[in-house]
Amino acid sequence: MKLYYSPAACSLAPHIALEEAGLPYDLVKVDLRTHKLANGSDFYKINPKGYVPVLEIADGERLTEAAVVLQYIADHAPGKLAPAYGTIARYRLNEWLNFISSEIHKQFGPLWHDAPEATKATQRATLGKRFVLIEETLAKQPYLTGNAFTVADAYLFTVTRWADPLKVDLTPFPALRKFQERVAARPRVHAALKAEHLVEAPVPAEV
Repeated sequence: MKLYYSPAACSLAPHIALEEAGLPYDLVKVDLRTHKLANGSDFYKINPKGYVPVLEIADGERLTEAAVVLQYIADHAPGKLAPAYGTIARYRLNEWLNFISSEIHKQFGPLWHDAPEATKATQRATLGKRFVLIEETLAKQPYLTGNAFTVADAYLFTVTRWADPLKVDLTPFPALRKFQERVAARPRVHAALKAEHLVEAPVPAEV
C-alpha cells in the first residue's frame, strides 16, 4: 500500500492505523500549498479533490476520505483496529468515525483560513459543544469504544492535535487531554509522528 500524506494533516490518522496494523506501506509526501509531490508531479492527477489522505492499494485502486481509508486498513488487519464487519460494535465504531468527520474534523476548517474572528469564535464554541460528548465518553473508558484502541481513536487523536495551534481551549476537557497523552504514548503512534517529523523524543515503552 502507498499512503499520500501531508505532515500533521488528517492523513496522520491512516498513517497511525497502518503502523498499528503492522501492514507494509510506503509514504509519499504531498505539499498541500502547491499540490505537488516531491518529484514535482501534480497531486491533482492522483486525487482530483486535491487533499489527503489517498491510499493506493495493491491493484492500483485509490481510496480517499479519512473515514473510508481507516476502515479499509482496519479490515486488512482483522481484530486489531475495529470490531468485525456486520456487528453492532462495528456500527458503533462507524458512528464515531462519522461524528469525528462531520462534527469535529470539518468544524476546524474555518480556523485554518483567514476567516473573520467572529466566525472563528463561533467555530470554537461549536467544537466545545461537540467535545462534551467525547469528554463524557472518555471519562468512563480509555478509548472511544471501550478498552481497545481503534481507528476512531486514531482519527480523534489526529484532529484534536490541531486544537492548541488553532486556539481551541481543551482545558475544560481533562479526559480528552489524558486521551491525547495516552495515544501519543503508544509506540506505533510515536513511530508515525516521528516519521512525519512531529516529535523528537525517544520511542516510549510498550503500553
